Amino acid sequence: MGRMRMVFTCWAWPTHLHAMVPLAWAARAAGHEVAVAVPPALRGLAAASGLPYAVVGRDVDAVAAFREIVSAPGGGGGGPRVLKLIGALTEAMAEDLADLVGGWRADLVVHDPTAFAGPIAAAAAGVPAVRHLYGTDLLGAPAARNFLPAVLEPVADRLGLGAVDPFGVASVDPCPGSLQLPTASRRLPMRYVPSSPHGRSVAPLPPRGSRRRVAVTWGTTLDRLDPSLHLAGEVARAIAGPETSVVLAVTAEQASRLSELPPWTQVVSDGALHQVLPGCDAVVAHGGAASILTAVAAGVPQLLLPRLPDHVRHSARLAEVGAGLVVPAVEAQGQPELVRERLAALLDEPGYAARARELGAESRLQPSPAEVVTELELLVTTETAADRPVGLKPGSAPR
Repeated sequence: MGRMRMVFTCWAWPTHLHAMVPLAWAARAAGHEVAVAVPPALRGLAAASGLPYAVVGRDVDAVAAFREIVSAPGGGGGGPRVLKLIGALTEAMAEDLADLVGGWRADLVVHDPTAFAGPIAAAAAGVPAVRHLYGTDLLGAPAARNFLPAVLEPVADRLGLGAVDPFGVASVDPCPGSLQLPTASRRLPMRYVPSSPHGRSVAPLPPRGSRRRVAVTWGTTLDRLDPSLHLAGEVARAIAGPETSVVLAVTAEQASRLSELPPWTQVVSDGALHQVLPGCDAVVAHGGAASILTAVAAGVPQLLLPRLPDHVRHSARLAEVGAGLVVPAVEAQGQPELVRERLAALLDEPGYAARARELGAESRLQPSPAEVVTELELLVTTETAADRPVGLKPGSAPR
């Protein structure tokens, strides 16, 4: 396959871009031209990735939407609010992205599974679209397949398109197969590679002696919504003790807000989570897809305290396959005894650790990003129509 042009795109949520960076770099290393297309709010992160990038569309206040969701009574704020947000994100990016894809004469669009401007822009240019999953395929469920085409229809109509398939011709999947739900398009398994341009190297942790070692991390999403939802310090105080040491993996900003911690606690600020996990007996976290997959790749069992709807569903799937336990965050907050009890159950039952090790081995056996690039080359060869349109008006060249 000769040189291709690939556009990788996501809306302005950092972890969605992090998930695609290893594959984008693998494509570039294979000699293909790559452009990362993001809204203005992600300009700095795109630049930090080291990849050529272009800014498209306008920003949407997704944080406000998620605040509404998390504050809804009983946590049932998903549904209509999520649909409204998806529609707004698609509307904000689709036209500019279509200009870029067509004007640059791209051969392929790779998009995060919630960035539906991607398949619309690919359809406008007559090129294949491939989803890049960052966790379990929550939108591949039959219910989602029913409502998503209607969300895309207004934007597709404005660009003179017919029905657009929101799931593309394939789905790059970093989840081990036994953890994944049925995908909505052909599955291209890929080994999970943790990625964050801001994660610095971490010095080896000191010997733990006879104590169990537990990592605690709470990501960045909940912090953006409301710092009071960041429970890492509370969890550390609940579980650290003479028999259990805790490694808190947090950002420097989060570390500055931690109140007094027990003496058996070590804080790692702005460190790469995957470097903290070796030697840990368990992870306690919020249920974000990136932290779940990082722990899965490390073969470590997890106690998850989810709050947002997608965190709840990702966490439930990990529990279903036997590699962790779940306690809703609304039940765990302010209940240190409950957190200690569930962590003890996770650590004392060897089946959880055994299943986590199996998932880790399965994750490591999946094809590398470089091998997936070869699959994308074959896909473009077989899927692209010979008479595809040149595109719309010329777009901005990637930086």
